[in-house]
Amino acid sequence: MNSSLTVPFSTKTQQKQDNFAITIAPLSIADIYVLADNPANGAVVVMSGMVRNQTDGKSVVALEYQAYQPMAIKVFEQIATEIRRQWPDVNIVVIHHRVGRLKIGEISVLVAIGCPHRSEAFAACRYAIDTLKHTAPIWKKEHWANGSSSWVSIGACEEQ
Repeated sequence: MNSSLTVPFSTKTQQKQDNFAITIAPLSIADIYVLADNPANGAVVVMSGMVRNQTDGKSVVALEYQAYQPMAIKVFEQIATEIRRQWPDVNIVVIHHRVGRLKIGEISVLVAIGCPHRSEAFAACRYAIDTLKHTAPIWKKEHWANGSSSWVSIGACEEQ
C-alpha cells in the first residue's frame, strides 16, 4: 500500500496489530489476511465487499467512493472498541476501504477479524461491516449504463 491516501492506524487504546486504512490503492484479500493472522487465532474471518454489475435491476458500470478520511478512521477505531466489548477474545481487527472510481468486480471494502474461536470471529466481522455501512462517512456514486449517476450514502444500505 504505497498510496498517499493509505492511512494505517493504531493507538494505545487499540490492539497494536489492528489496522485501518482508507486508500486509493487496490485491496488484497491475501494482504488483509496476513494483517489479521496471529498464532493465538483459531479463526480469521474475512469479508470482501465488491462492485457488482447491478443495483435494483439497473445496470451499473462503476462505483465512485469518497470518504471523510479522519472521521472514517475514528469510526473504524470505535467499531474495534465495540467489538472488543462484545467479543473480548478478538485479537485483531482490520478494516480497509477504497476511495476513487472502481470497476465491476473490484474490491471496495475488506474487514478481517482474528480470534481464537470462529463463532465470535464471524459475529464480530458481521458487526464490523454492518456498523461501518451505517456510520462511516463514506459515500458512493453509482454510475449507470445509461450514462447517468447518483450519490448514495453507504448508510443507506440494505436492512437487516
